Amino acid sequence: MMKTILENPLLKNQCYINGKWVGAKSGQVKLLRNPANNEVLVDIPQLSREEIKYAINAASHAMVGWRELSGKQRSLYLRKWFDLVQAHRDDLASLIVFEEGKPFVEALAEVDYAASFIEWFAEEAKRVKGDVMAPPQAGSRIIVLKEPIGVCATITPWNFPAAMITRKIAPALAAGCTAIAKPAQQTPLTAFGLAFLAEKAGIPAGVFNVVTGKASDIGDEFTSNPIIKKISFTGSTEIGRHLIQQSAQTIKKVSMELGGNAPFIVFNDADVEKAVEGLIATKFRNTGQACISANRVYVQEGIYDAFIQVLKDKVGKLKVGNGFDKTVQQGPLIDTSALEKVEEHIADALKKGANLVQGGKRHGLGGLFFEPTVLSGVTQNMLVCREETFGPIAPVIRFHSEADVVKMANDTEYGLAAYLFSKDAERIWRVSAAIESGMIGINTGAISNEVAPFGGIKESGLGREGSIYGMDEYLELKYLAWHGAGENKLKEGEN
Repeated sequence: MMKTILENPLLKNQCYINGKWVGAKSGQVKLLRNPANNEVLVDIPQLSREEIKYAINAASHAMVGWRELSGKQRSLYLRKWFDLVQAHRDDLASLIVFEEGKPFVEALAEVDYAASFIEWFAEEAKRVKGDVMAPPQAGSRIIVLKEPIGVCATITPWNFPAAMITRKIAPALAAGCTAIAKPAQQTPLTAFGLAFLAEKAGIPAGVFNVVTGKASDIGDEFTSNPIIKKISFTGSTEIGRHLIQQSAQTIKKVSMELGGNAPFIVFNDADVEKAVEGLIATKFRNTGQACISANRVYVQEGIYDAFIQVLKDKVGKLKVGNGFDKTVQQGPLIDTSALEKVEEHIADALKKGANLVQGGKRHGLGGLFFEPTVLSGVTQNMLVCREETFGPIAPVIRFHSEADVVKMANDTEYGLAAYLFSKDAERIWRVSAAIESGMIGINTGAISNEVAPFGGIKESGLGREGSIYGMDEYLELKYLAWHGAGENKLKEGEN
């Protein structure tokens, strides 16, 4: 495990463009701080818009040779990248802890999760296939091809700085596209580390680029530049809506993984211990800073009191601290704004009649650390139910019937993830069909993997990432109407 950031062999604090590590020509930088202790780690280049254009042009030039490779050839590059990520999992995990703050064991799990997308799409690169369809008239053929869409721009958040990069870049490269990644300002080091390993894997110059700078400048260039054919964004619904509007000017293909407000529903027949374990797994992972975190916890009245007691006991035992301490289960929040939002939501809930069961205040460690919190007596009109908290609060709401809880669960503009705990198979089918969500965890709080299609409905986004469907986001269909290709009559008298 790394003791200082400078000892990390993957540490880079320059952008990666066209196979070279570069700083901003202006010399402008932004200081990167460790959220656990506020210490300065390194400085990060703030590229100008002209430098972003250069990166886009480099990706465009690299596209010519990259798309001409066979799927198997691209697969081999990706496989080498995957092997290097696995070989450096501790180094990447250390970068994540330094810049994002999550516990080291969670960071290791994220690196493995990130690597799984590279491995998966290395395999899928060889499986891109079109179709031949029966024509409406004799003597013709209808052929459908799948081709790379072009240069892709990806914008990723700070909460999963490795996985959000590979979940976008791996399918883009596998499909034959080239890409420019803009990581979050709070967590660029993991992206640089991944680019460094991609370079070591031999991925050609210009195929994968990483840029940092002012978010509005980069976003404006990505959305307005006609060379960019696809934008993939993970972040807030507000920013996603803005990027969609801007991208409409050049009719880009977009995929958006946006905000969430996940309901976590526990029925009377559920195993209370397992339900609490599932809630802790999804609610307090990464200090509650995940788009699929349970945001509203609905517990049926028959087991409500028992559930609250078990949850209180287990949450009270969660250890908070620096992620490099192997015994720590929850790290700091990412910044002061996140801390203040958690406090605002708790204050609003208590003012409107909720009860504080556990935690509820800044941790004794100070800084950005906050106590894991449980609230009971929560109602739908409280901010913890109306907004995505993105922090370590479990607000528990009592419900009476299936109809009641489905109505409350769907009372949101979001539809990313949901969770159901029950032993009744018929109930699971009924409620799953009624819940408006792109993903549902049933008797589990862990739903993310490379095989499943990740994404939401309503204002939680567009498109899917991972799985066999993830490649389609980076491919275009081309239809060939071939007259004469289907002629079946054999000719005679020819040599």
